Amino acid sequence: MERGAKTTSDSYILWPARIGAFSLVMGRHVNHPDTSDLPFSYLIEQKNTTYLVPGVNLRSVGTIRDAQKWPKRDRRTDPDRLDQINYNLLSPYTIQKMLKGRDILKELARVSGETSETYSYQSAKIKNSALNKGIRFYETAIHKFLGNSLIKRLEDLPLPDDEAIRTRLRPDTAIGEGEWVDISGLIAPKSEIERLMQDIEQGELTDVESIHQRFVEMHANYYTYEWTWAYHRLLEFYGLNADTLTAADVVAIVRRWQEAVVGLDKQVYEDAKKEFSLTSMTGFGADGSRKEQEEDFEQVRGVFEANPFVTAVLDHIRVKTALGNELLERLGN
Repeated sequence: MERGAKTTSDSYILWPARIGAFSLVMGRHVNHPDTSDLPFSYLIEQKNTTYLVPGVNLRSVGTIRDAQKWPKRDRRTDPDRLDQINYNLLSPYTIQKMLKGRDILKELARVSGETSETYSYQSAKIKNSALNKGIRFYETAIHKFLGNSLIKRLEDLPLPDDEAIRTRLRPDTAIGEGEWVDISGLIAPKSEIERLMQDIEQGELTDVESIHQRFVEMHANYYTYEWTWAYHRLLEFYGLNADTLTAADVVAIVRRWQEAVVGLDKQVYEDAKKEFSLTSMTGFGADGSRKEQEEDFEQVRGVFEANPFVTAVLDHIRVKTALGNELLERLGN
């Protein structure tokens, strides 16, 4: 089970199987599924059949809560940390899988026909509606990640003309271009892990401290390597040319990013609302009226609008919208 994957109570997976990152497993799965290229999915069992719902966990309130709580639970105070752990939800590691997952879903629709009721993938079934929504979920997350990386790269810089934009966007290193891996919590380019192994095999690295330093170096350079990867995917995904990229192209990407961020946050907001619905109030004020039930619920859980998670989602929408608008204004000028 890859990073962030979870199981519900009484769930069961017959190994060998591989469950994609940030997926939720419900029920008993005995057909050895491999969903590593379809992260953020639900695996649901119905009558001994595994149903796969791709990408749906991207809008889950539980996923966002996990992404917030894991770094908070890291109580290490020593600046010299022995474990190099990257907590990012969206990274080259997960986005490369979403790009592949999007292609897989599109190919399934093409081969089996867009009107098919269900599609078969890795001994699992995907319903037609789930497949189409999965493509949209992955595209939204890809827009979000690429936009985040682009805005970070152009942050607080004067951008007098298109050439200045092109110069700033060029990566600082070639490292990070290819595949990425998750090595016990460290997210790094596969090429760097292979170089490390090669240096151990050839006797260039002979002690634990030297190996540790290489891991520290990879972790410290994560955002530099991430931009190299994001830059090449960005050109490919949006069909752009590095030598002819303009401010107008950047504006179009930022607008898509705003739609993706706000759209995803709104879905998370709606998902959070379910925790405050009438069905969730079962067991509160059980002997009284509906009003007493609601009052009892509010005493324990609080009011929806004042919930810290809900206010954080609304703040995130405001902050990200303002961040995008600031870059659009600079590009406009």
